Amino acid sequence: MRVNDVFISSVGVHLPEWVSSERAIADGMYEEEVYKASGLTGTHVAGDLAAVDMAVSAARSAIERADVDADTIDSHIHSSVYYQGPDGSYPPGYILRELGAGNIPALDIHQGCNGMLAALDTAVGQITGAAKAETVLVTTAQNFSTPTINRWKDFGSTYILSDGAAAAVVSADSGFAEIRSLNTGTLHMLEKWHRGEESLLPPQTKAHEELSVGERAIQFNENDMPLTEILESLSKFDLDILFRSLVDADVNAADIAKVIAINLDGRMIDQALMQPLGLSMERSTWEFGKSVGHAGAADLIISLDHSVRAGELSPGDHVLLTSQGPGWICSSAVLKIADVPAWAN
Repeated sequence: MRVNDVFISSVGVHLPEWVSSERAIADGMYEEEVYKASGLTGTHVAGDLAAVDMAVSAARSAIERADVDADTIDSHIHSSVYYQGPDGSYPPGYILRELGAGNIPALDIHQGCNGMLAALDTAVGQITGAAKAETVLVTTAQNFSTPTINRWKDFGSTYILSDGAAAAVVSADSGFAEIRSLNTGTLHMLEKWHRGEESLLPPQTKAHEELSVGERAIQFNENDMPLTEILESLSKFDLDILFRSLVDADVNAADIAKVIAINLDGRMIDQALMQPLGLSMERSTWEFGKSVGHAGAADLIISLDHSVRAGELSPGDHVLLTSQGPGWICSSAVLKIADVPAWAN
């Protein structure tokens, strides 16, 4: 999808206390062999700070940086991976109330770690379509501090779960980054990979029971499709989505100054993303992301915020963002940096 006249005006980030992998190893939470192989140096842990409260913090930062009033926002889109509040509650409503926003449309998107690009996709539609929105706030937040999840081990050895939040103000007028293209797709043949063998009804997973998506994946590998076939299928699918975004943005891979992916083992980023693009790892955000941990859908905005503030991006640079989620979902977007915002200095 080619995109015209839609901009990211600002971004905001909330990251709680940082915990090193070495500390986790000393506490018996993480394996030293995994640490040495993956190169993942730490993650962020929020304790009892609710995910939605971190989302409010990130949103306030983004709104302040965009120099807009909360009550002038036309729409809000929130996404999440894990628990946001009691069953039956509505996280976007909580966030909007805390921000003092108007009684505006608010969506709650469930696309896992792909949630931020899904939210941007929706925001583009609201700005360019019949809604004629001028300013859209997108937020995401996670807190994995729960006995039901071991952030260091439950999701395999390729990443460590991180707590944190991110937000962006998307505008029809101007911004530091222009959205040039955005594409998404669903490889539904892999839907069961994350669902596992659980019955659709009645609910099997309770809040107090241990949840391991890694175990579900192993079951799927053993009973339905070997891992080699899975990796081959999703690699082809993901790259197709990615190259469509490059074409729609009228750029080649060589034109990309920075590639932003979810935070995981650098070997995975290199093999699945950078090598097919013909780019070195120096153009990725791996060096920064390896210390952040995987904060669900927040990863992309956290890394974009860092790249802008660290002076790694200049006007005219193109940035490729890509993420995935269960289902199997993949999205990618190309941004063009218009200027270095004042809040980056």
